[in-house]
Amino acid sequence: MSATPQKNRATRRVLAAVAGLTTAGALVAAMPAGAQDRGSGHGHPSRTVDVQLLSFNDLHGNLEPPAGSAGTVSETQADGTVKSVPAGGVEYLATSLRTARQGNPYSVTAAGGDMVGASPLLSGLFHDEPTIEALNGLDLDVTAVGNHEFDEGAIELARLQNGGCHPVEGCYEKGKKFKGADFPYLAANVTEEKTGKPVLKPYTVWKKNGVKIGFIGVTLEGTPNIVTANGVKGLKFHDEIETVNKYAKELDRKGVKSIVALIHEGGAPASTSYNYDCDSPGAGDGISGPIVDIAKGITPKVDALVTGHTHQAYVCTVPDPSGKPRMVTSASSFGKVYTDTTLTYDRRTKDIVRTSVKSANHVVSRDQAKAADMTALIARWNALAAPIAGRPQGFISADINGRGSTAPEKPLGNLIADAQLEGLAPADKGGAVVAFMNPGGIRSDLVYAASGGEGDGVVTYGEAFTVQPFTNMMNVVDLTGAQLVTALQQQVSGSNAASPKILQVSKGLTYTLDLTKSGAERVVADTIRLNGEAIDPAKTYRVAMNEFLAGGGDGFAALGQGTNKLVGASDLDLFNAYLAAHSTADAPLAPPATDRITIVQ
Repeated sequence: MSATPQKNRATRRVLAAVAGLTTAGALVAAMPAGAQDRGSGHGHPSRTVDVQLLSFNDLHGNLEPPAGSAGTVSETQADGTVKSVPAGGVEYLATSLRTARQGNPYSVTAAGGDMVGASPLLSGLFHDEPTIEALNGLDLDVTAVGNHEFDEGAIELARLQNGGCHPVEGCYEKGKKFKGADFPYLAANVTEEKTGKPVLKPYTVWKKNGVKIGFIGVTLEGTPNIVTANGVKGLKFHDEIETVNKYAKELDRKGVKSIVALIHEGGAPASTSYNYDCDSPGAGDGISGPIVDIAKGITPKVDALVTGHTHQAYVCTVPDPSGKPRMVTSASSFGKVYTDTTLTYDRRTKDIVRTSVKSANHVVSRDQAKAADMTALIARWNALAAPIAGRPQGFISADINGRGSTAPEKPLGNLIADAQLEGLAPADKGGAVVAFMNPGGIRSDLVYAASGGEGDGVVTYGEAFTVQPFTNMMNVVDLTGAQLVTALQQQVSGSNAASPKILQVSKGLTYTLDLTKSGAERVVADTIRLNGEAIDPAKTYRVAMNEFLAGGGDGFAALGQGTNKLVGASDLDLFNAYLAAHSTADAPLAPPATDRITIVQ
């Protein structure tokens, strides 16, 4: 991180603090550094200092409040009932973070990756420059890369870090050059195949008045399995534990004893409520998933883990290799939650007093004032996007849930798969007889209520883009019946055994998913039918899917074995064409039935 951005951020924070001085308590917040060190008593720095660590993750370019279920968090009430609370939007996130910083002279803000990528149109249309600009305004100090930071490849990621106008589309605003991020992106476990060097900085050290905290950033080792091949071309992704331990040792040798790991990998708490106690009944008992083993393997030199990727909210203490509790946090997604952690820094040992670490998640509620600078930023970019964003594409009669559906088969998934099949079924378009859609590629719901002035039930280009922001090119390939069956079994076996990825399938394909069984047997092979006929293992079928799946992404190696490939239109173009062909204002499209996968539980 350069000295200039740090100075600018410090200046902005001082000005913000001065602007808010209305009480004696606020005057204390503006006193010289060290005045609020714990236990001082005489105006001198004490042995310990409370450092505030604010963190969030998986923003995915959601500058405006997310629509539908994607814009709510679950909150458990005192009586045990669960309430759905509207949350998110950078106007509110900025206010939340700035309010939290008041009275905390030692405050650092970090993120756990996926700040950009799979973004709504407002950010995605401009290759996420608006989000980087917003993050600069949020005074983000550091973030790890996530898998989605590689959606457009390492060269584009470097541009987001260092600045410069887009190599193809140029500058979006006349006379304004994109400045890039004034915070470091950390990619400790991502190296260039040719040189072996990290593609970006592996770590950074935050410093203030003698207090030093090192931050190491990594993404999940399995990033190549969930990003298009072009996005990770020429890169190697290394083990998270080995990488963090390597650089923690290096920081320790340099005298940095307080270390936080920013890890874009996460877990699944037993409850989806943001305020669930995942240390009940014992430390870390309420969380499962990859982050648990990672946390247990990372050296005790690391004092806290800020995580992400799973879009869950949790604050847990998972034992480190020495058996001591260590804080592991995640703040949901889309800017709906932020985490406030207190790290007590010992000036003598230069380390964090682990027994004093406290943390809690907080909702970014929409009943607080909006940050005026973020409102202005959104308005500026919306004006540039308006000619495209507001263009009507079709009409729906009710919400069609995708991201907001917890069922294996999603109404919006069926709609997308049907659109892909229809667009690629003609002989000159590929001759597809079935289409598959990866569930992770469905980024939102189609919401009936108007998001702007378009009217209820109108689907705009911006809303369709939010559902399918990758604009992946569609492929049609030859697969044998045996490969088709194997692909369906790979939904619940191999790398997907612990966390199944259920493909959304086009009309005509049906089968039974028996969740009482284990592994590949959960897909009952003799129930698979295409247009009523059993799959012939020796027969060749033309299968449509996006380029991500056609490359074997998400653990579907069988889909990557396709031959005789034809590249068609983008998934978004097919989706919009289907909406236009099947809906009018007088005859809107209804949510499709979810009757293709029979679930046995």
